[in-house]
Amino acid sequence: MTARVMSEGELIQTYLAPLARRTPGALGLRDDCALLVPPPGSDLVVTTDAVAAGVHFFEDDAASDIAWKALAVNVSDLAAKGAEPFAYQMALSFPEAPTHDWLSAFAGGLEAAQSAFGIGLLGGDTDRRPGPLTITITAFGHTPKGTMVLRSGARPGDIIFVSGTLGDSALGLKQRVEPEAARKWQLSASETAHLTLRYLKPEPRLTLRDALRAHAASAMDISDGLVKDLERLCAASCVKAHVRLGQVPLSQAARAVVAADAGTYGLIVSGGDDYEILCTVPPDQAEAFGSAARACAVSVSAIGTISPGSGLVLEGLDGLPIQLTRSGWDHF
Repeated sequence: MTARVMSEGELIQTYLAPLARRTPGALGLRDDCALLVPPPGSDLVVTTDAVAAGVHFFEDDAASDIAWKALAVNVSDLAAKGAEPFAYQMALSFPEAPTHDWLSAFAGGLEAAQSAFGIGLLGGDTDRRPGPLTITITAFGHTPKGTMVLRSGARPGDIIFVSGTLGDSALGLKQRVEPEAARKWQLSASETAHLTLRYLKPEPRLTLRDALRAHAASAMDISDGLVKDLERLCAASCVKAHVRLGQVPLSQAARAVVAADAGTYGLIVSGGDDYEILCTVPPDQAEAFGSAARACAVSVSAIGTISPGSGLVLEGLDGLPIQLTRSGWDHF
């Protein structure tokens, strides 16, 4: 039988305290509270997201991948605000005592994510309770005072940009839960692996933060699908968006999927879990934004424009407006 962790003190000091050793104010995770001091001249940027087994990940996913995703989805929010992450708190709720092997792999995944994102554990809580494994993270970042990029800053005339490629994660999930459907796509092994990796290990676009602060009028990350999140941005900014489906950037794997089944375009723009950056940029800043993005090796694509009004018009490949039966993920 695999040995399980039998005390909260062992869990914290053996597996979590090492993750806090380079975090100022964590106090070795031996106190009731931590100290949080942003750099002088900075604003504190805070976000909280929870992930739960059966909703955001599968119970049999590798513990290291679960850890990476739990931290990455929070850091992605900070990236979209133009913030630099530096600390996070984490609450772990287990349905039963975890095994030493699982916790070791989980802590290893967090360590890898921390190193990639430049962030450290500050504190948190652990408990056991009925229900699925749940990981709740509150992440802290900082920006120079007054420079956080809001979702409410879009203005008519702005150009809508997205980073990276969209739909890969949603397709990766679909190929896992509907293998029969995915077989019809006839993807290569490398294409299948790409979609799986994009679902398991999202990559927050942290290197875009300077470009966003310098050139973007509004920004947010895409977590619940392009359509739903762009509708949210438009509502916050009191504007209307016009998006051309043919300009939505796709990976080689996603292009292969839509070539086999054009109906998957709906999933690509509404499936969620992209964790790419959605932003609007004034037209006189668009060229500079593109140059800044290329300088930090992040691809960005113009997919539409902002105009007066409200809502979103999605133009299909035939140039006609299309209606989706589902605009994106909603927990309720």
